[in-house]
Amino acid sequence: MNGAGGSIVIAGGGIAGLALALALKQGLGPDAEIIVADPALGAAARPDDRAYAIAAAARAMLETLGVWEGVEAAAAPMTEMTISDSRTGDVVRPVFLSFEGEIEPGRPFAHMVEAGALTARLRQACADRGVTLKPHGVIRFAAGTATTEIGFGDGASIRASLLVAADGARSKLREQAGIGWVGWNYRQSGIVATIGHERPHGGRAVEHFLPSGPFAMLPLSDGGSLGHRSSIVWTERAENVVPLLSLDPEDLLTEIETRFGLELGSIALESPVRAYPLGFGVARRFVQERFALLGDAAHLVHPIAGQGLNLGLKDVAALAEVIVDAARLGLDPGSLDVLEDYERARRFDTVAMGAFMDGMNRLFSNDATPLRLARDLGLGLVDRMPGLKRFFIREAAGTGPRAPRLMRGEAL
Repeated sequence: MNGAGGSIVIAGGGIAGLALALALKQGLGPDAEIIVADPALGAAARPDDRAYAIAAAARAMLETLGVWEGVEAAAAPMTEMTISDSRTGDVVRPVFLSFEGEIEPGRPFAHMVEAGALTARLRQACADRGVTLKPHGVIRFAAGTATTEIGFGDGASIRASLLVAADGARSKLREQAGIGWVGWNYRQSGIVATIGHERPHGGRAVEHFLPSGPFAMLPLSDGGSLGHRSSIVWTERAENVVPLLSLDPEDLLTEIETRFGLELGSIALESPVRAYPLGFGVARRFVQERFALLGDAAHLVHPIAGQGLNLGLKDVAALAEVIVDAARLGLDPGSLDVLEDYERARRFDTVAMGAFMDGMNRLFSNDATPLRLARDLGLGLVDRMPGLKRFFIREAAGTGPRAPRLMRGEAL
């Protein structure tokens, strides 16, 4: 495969990589050669029952890229969030903090969207708009002065102006680039599943802080065997995960019910139960000449606040803006000077958010009485401060004057 030196290759066909391809096509025009390379693109989409909280700013970007309308009908708005702190066996779980879920009337701060539907919509939009979807991964690259030579798994090669690594937290391309990684494992796993329940959730998201870690109940669109559904993200100590997942379905459902509670009536499993190890990490650099990291390849955070994908989509908006602005000024979008603007725009935010969530997880994933009293007092104080609550909601929504243009709903 041959291509022009102005081509941009994105290694990784997940949500962030596909969204970046669309943003670059929109900003650079239909003649720009944008390639998304991922072996998974050559196979039928596998069922993906994960669900993500899409913040208001990320939704604005997806609207601007023309993909939100394809998933909106199946997206569930979060109209309320409540936080409790209790032990697993507690009958009563007092609510210490609650948030109204709108940043302005009719605009929820987040929607829950199922990953499979969003990925499929992004793939189709990329294909419709002329993005090259290559069903082979990037296996090597060598940056030169004017271009980088990229080799693919099928033996083909291309000279491109920029390679973007969106190949996940264990990025092989980050390793090839010699970029270090600072991080640690939490000795926790995130257990995820879709749960059916008898009564409607009313758009409310619930976060129970339990001694082993947070247990989140996140609203999904109606459906399933009992008429209503929620996604759970259950943080559990690593040593407990294998015994839990080895239980027969009825006993596992009982364990979930103990944490889920009875407020929404009887529950049922609507998907396989899967577990993912949890950790924190950040790349020592996000860029070098003709190379940039995107999403989990650049940073990995605890899912305690559901911000992992939103951080990746902020990366998309910032990198696309930097590249498009450089191209319009006649600058080389793959040069280090240009890419360092992207790193400056994103590094502080990702490190600060990761550190905040790391601290929250350490504070709440324990049963020490003095800490429990202190954190419950703190939650109660925040609950009585409307201005501070509005600030937290806006931060979670990702809105604000410093947000990249795409996240303010402005086309590039």
